[in-house]
Amino acid sequence: MTVDDFKILLQKDFADSLTDCELIRGEITLHVAAESIVDVCQQLKLRFGFEQLMDLAGVDYSEYGGSSWETKQASSFGFSRAVDGIGHSEPETEGYRFAVVYHLQSLQHNRRLRLKVRLPADSPIIDSVTPVWAAADWYEREAFDLFGILFKEHPDLRRLLTDYGFVGHPFRKDFPLIGNVEMRYDEVKKRVVYEPVSIEPRTLVPRVIRDDNRYSEGQD
Repeated sequence: MTVDDFKILLQKDFADSLTDCELIRGEITLHVAAESIVDVCQQLKLRFGFEQLMDLAGVDYSEYGGSSWETKQASSFGFSRAVDGIGHSEPETEGYRFAVVYHLQSLQHNRRLRLKVRLPADSPIIDSVTPVWAAADWYEREAFDLFGILFKEHPDLRRLLTDYGFVGHPFRKDFPLIGNVEMRYDEVKKRVVYEPVSIEPRTLVPRVIRDDNRYSEGQD
Protein backbone atom coordinates (compact mmCIF):
# COMPACT_ATOMS: atom_id res chain seq x y z
CA MET A 1 0.00 0.00 0.00
CA THR A 2 1.41 3.37 -1.01
CA VAL A 3 1.43 6.32 1.35
CA ASP A 4 -1.28 7.99 -0.75
CA ASP A 5 -3.51 4.90 -0.48
CA PHE A 6 -2.87 4.74 3.25
CA LYS A 7 -3.86 8.40 3.62
CA ILE A 8 -7.15 7.75 1.79
CA LEU A 9 -7.83 4.73 4.01
CA LEU A 10 -7.24 6.71 7.20
CA GLN A 11 -9.46 9.55 6.02
CA LYS A 12 -12.24 7.09 5.28
CA ASP A 13 -11.99 5.11 8.53
CA PHE A 14 -11.64 8.15 10.81
CA ALA A 15 -13.90 10.55 8.92
CA ASP A 16 -15.92 11.42 12.04
CA SER A 17 -12.84 12.09 14.20
CA LEU A 18 -10.58 14.10 11.89
CA THR A 19 -10.53 17.84 11.30
CA ASP A 20 -7.85 17.55 8.60
CA CYS A 21 -5.38 15.12 7.04
CA GLU A 22 -2.10 16.23 5.47
CA LEU A 23 0.50 14.49 3.36
CA ILE A 24 3.70 16.53 3.22
CA ARG A 25 7.05 15.15 2.03
CA GLY A 26 5.76 11.60 2.38
CA GLU A 27 4.62 12.07 6.00
CA ILE A 28 0.96 11.82 7.06
CA THR A 29 -0.41 14.09 9.79
CA LEU A 30 -3.88 13.43 11.17
CA HIS A 31 -5.56 16.40 12.87
CA VAL A 32 -7.77 14.75 15.47
CA ALA A 33 -10.62 16.24 17.49
CA ALA A 34 -9.65 16.32 21.18
CA GLU A 35 -12.64 14.28 22.34
CA SER A 36 -11.73 11.44 19.95
CA ILE A 37 -8.03 11.08 20.70
CA VAL A 38 -8.19 7.93 22.86
CA ASP A 39 -10.55 6.10 20.50
CA VAL A 40 -8.43 7.00 17.46
CA CYS A 41 -5.23 5.89 19.19
CA GLN A 42 -6.77 2.57 20.24
CA GLN A 43 -7.88 1.85 16.69
CA LEU A 44 -4.51 2.85 15.26
CA LYS A 45 -2.80 0.45 17.62
CA LEU A 46 -5.16 -2.53 17.27
CA ARG A 47 -6.24 -2.26 13.62
CA PHE A 48 -3.29 -0.56 11.95
CA GLY A 49 -0.40 -1.93 14.01
CA PHE A 50 0.96 1.30 15.51
CA GLU A 51 2.21 -0.44 18.61
CA GLN A 52 4.81 2.15 19.56
CA LEU A 53 4.47 5.76 20.73
CA MET A 54 7.77 7.34 19.70
CA ASP A 55 7.16 10.80 21.14
CA LEU A 56 4.52 13.13 22.54
CA ALA A 57 5.08 16.87 22.84
CA GLY A 58 3.25 20.11 23.52
CA VAL A 59 3.22 23.17 21.24
CA ASP A 60 2.43 26.81 22.04
CA TYR A 61 1.16 28.73 19.00
CA SER A 62 0.78 32.07 20.81
CA GLU A 63 3.32 33.82 18.54
CA TYR A 64 2.73 31.71 15.45
CA GLY A 65 2.64 33.80 12.31
CA GLY A 66 3.64 36.97 14.16
CA SER A 67 7.40 36.66 13.98
CA SER A 68 9.49 38.48 11.43
CA TRP A 69 11.89 35.53 11.61
CA GLU A 70 9.40 33.35 9.77
CA THR A 71 10.66 33.32 6.20
CA LYS A 72 8.55 31.55 3.61
CA GLN A 73 10.70 32.14 0.55
CA ALA A 74 13.71 34.07 -0.65
CA SER A 75 13.30 37.40 -2.36
CA SER A 76 15.34 38.46 -5.43
CA PHE A 77 17.92 39.77 -2.96
CA GLY A 78 18.15 36.55 -0.95
CA PHE A 79 16.98 36.05 2.63
CA SER A 80 16.55 38.93 5.04
CA ARG A 81 14.96 38.33 8.43
CA ALA A 82 14.06 40.32 11.54
CA VAL A 83 13.72 43.50 9.51
CA ASP A 84 10.13 44.66 9.24
CA GLY A 85 7.77 41.72 9.66
CA ILE A 86 5.57 42.98 6.83
CA GLY A 87 3.06 40.47 5.56
CA HIS A 88 2.85 38.35 8.71
CA SER A 89 -0.40 37.70 10.53
CA GLU A 90 -1.15 38.75 14.10
CA PRO A 91 0.10 36.48 16.89
CA GLU A 92 -2.42 33.88 17.93
CA THR A 93 -3.27 34.59 21.58
CA GLU A 94 -6.85 33.32 21.70
CA GLY A 95 -8.72 30.29 20.48
CA TYR A 96 -6.69 27.14 19.84
CA ARG A 97 -3.38 28.27 21.27
CA PHE A 98 -1.93 24.89 22.29
CA ALA A 99 -1.50 21.54 20.59
CA VAL A 100 -0.40 18.05 21.51
CA VAL A 101 1.57 16.15 18.85
CA TYR A 102 1.93 12.35 18.85
CA HIS A 103 4.50 10.43 16.78
CA LEU A 104 3.60 6.78 16.20
CA GLN A 105 5.48 3.91 14.63
CA SER A 106 4.37 0.56 13.25
CA LEU A 107 7.27 -1.88 13.26
CA GLN A 108 5.37 -4.64 11.49
CA HIS A 109 4.33 -2.36 8.61
CA ASN A 110 7.35 -0.04 8.69
CA ARG A 111 5.18 3.09 8.88
CA ARG A 112 5.23 6.31 10.85
CA LEU A 113 2.29 8.57 11.61
CA ARG A 114 1.82 11.95 13.25
CA LEU A 115 -1.29 13.02 15.17
CA LYS A 116 -2.02 16.61 16.13
CA VAL A 117 -4.72 17.83 18.50
CA ARG A 118 -5.43 21.56 18.94
CA LEU A 119 -6.47 22.77 22.42
CA PRO A 120 -8.08 26.04 23.54
CA ALA A 121 -6.03 28.74 25.26
CA ASP A 122 -8.21 28.95 28.37
CA SER A 123 -8.50 25.20 29.06
CA PRO A 124 -5.79 23.02 27.48
CA ILE A 125 -7.20 19.70 28.66
CA ILE A 126 -7.12 16.35 26.86
CA ASP A 127 -7.59 12.68 27.76
CA SER A 128 -4.46 10.70 28.60
CA VAL A 129 -3.39 7.96 26.19
CA THR A 130 -1.53 6.00 28.88
CA PRO A 131 -4.18 3.22 28.67
CA VAL A 132 -3.11 2.75 25.02
CA TRP A 133 0.66 3.20 25.36
CA ALA A 134 2.31 3.06 28.78
CA ALA A 135 5.20 5.12 27.36
CA ALA A 136 2.90 8.15 27.32
CA ASP A 137 3.25 8.46 31.11
CA TRP A 138 6.45 10.52 31.22
CA TYR A 139 5.78 12.27 27.90
CA GLU A 140 2.49 13.63 29.24
CA ARG A 141 4.11 14.64 32.51
CA GLU A 142 6.71 16.59 30.55
CA ALA A 143 4.04 18.37 28.48
CA PHE A 144 2.14 19.20 31.68
CA ASP A 145 5.27 20.52 33.38
CA LEU A 146 6.57 22.66 30.52
CA PHE A 147 3.32 23.77 28.82
CA GLY A 148 0.63 23.38 31.48
CA ILE A 149 -1.42 20.95 29.38
CA LEU A 150 -3.64 18.78 31.59
CA PHE A 151 -4.13 15.08 30.78
CA LYS A 152 -7.31 13.65 32.23
CA GLU A 153 -7.10 10.20 33.84
CA HIS A 154 -3.31 10.30 33.93
CA PRO A 155 -2.17 7.98 36.76
CA ASP A 156 0.42 10.37 38.25
CA LEU A 157 0.37 13.86 36.71
CA ARG A 158 3.23 15.57 38.53
CA ARG A 159 6.02 17.88 37.38
CA LEU A 160 8.88 16.01 35.79
CA LEU A 161 11.74 18.44 35.02
CA THR A 162 11.12 21.44 37.29
CA ASP A 163 10.93 21.60 41.06
CA TYR A 164 7.70 20.60 42.84
CA GLY A 165 7.15 24.17 44.02
CA PHE A 166 7.91 25.72 40.64
CA VAL A 167 5.41 28.35 39.50
CA GLY A 168 4.50 28.60 35.81
CA HIS A 169 5.38 26.60 32.72
CA PRO A 170 8.78 27.38 31.13
CA PHE A 171 7.95 26.47 27.50
CA ARG A 172 4.97 28.79 27.24
CA LYS A 173 5.97 31.70 25.04
CA ASP A 174 4.73 34.27 27.55
CA PHE A 175 7.02 32.87 30.28
CA PRO A 176 9.94 35.25 30.98
CA LEU A 177 13.33 33.99 29.79
CA ILE A 178 14.91 34.99 33.11
CA GLY A 179 12.20 33.17 35.08
CA ASN A 180 10.25 34.45 38.06
CA VAL A 181 12.49 33.34 40.92
CA GLU A 182 16.00 32.02 41.41
CA MET A 183 17.27 29.47 43.88
CA ARG A 184 20.51 28.91 45.77
CA TYR A 185 21.80 26.90 48.69
CA ASP A 186 21.94 28.96 51.89
CA GLU A 187 24.90 27.98 54.09
CA VAL A 188 23.29 29.54 57.18
CA LYS A 189 19.86 27.96 56.79
CA LYS A 190 21.38 24.75 55.40
CA ARG A 191 18.71 24.46 52.73
CA VAL A 192 17.75 25.69 49.30
CA VAL A 193 16.08 29.11 49.31
CA TYR A 194 14.08 30.93 46.65
CA GLU A 195 14.62 34.63 46.00
CA PRO A 196 13.47 37.25 43.46
CA VAL A 197 15.38 37.18 40.20
CA SER A 198 18.52 39.31 40.39
CA ILE A 199 19.02 39.49 36.61
CA GLU A 200 17.80 42.68 34.99
CA PRO A 201 15.06 42.01 32.43
CA ARG A 202 16.07 42.98 28.91
CA THR A 203 14.64 42.79 25.43
CA LEU A 204 16.43 40.36 23.18
CA VAL A 205 16.97 41.65 19.65
CA PRO A 206 17.32 38.90 17.03
CA ARG A 207 20.42 38.90 14.88
CA VAL A 208 19.72 40.41 11.48
CA ILE A 209 20.66 38.30 8.47
CA ARG A 210 21.34 40.94 5.86
CA ASP A 211 20.51 40.68 2.17
CA ASP A 212 22.99 38.65 0.19
CA ASN A 213 24.91 41.40 -1.64
CA ARG A 214 25.75 38.99 -4.45
CA TYR A 215 22.24 39.68 -5.74
CA SER A 216 22.19 43.41 -5.08
CA GLU A 217 21.52 45.82 -7.91
CA GLY A 218 24.49 47.58 -9.41
CA GLN A 219 26.91 44.69 -8.94
CA ASP A 220 29.19 43.96 -11.86
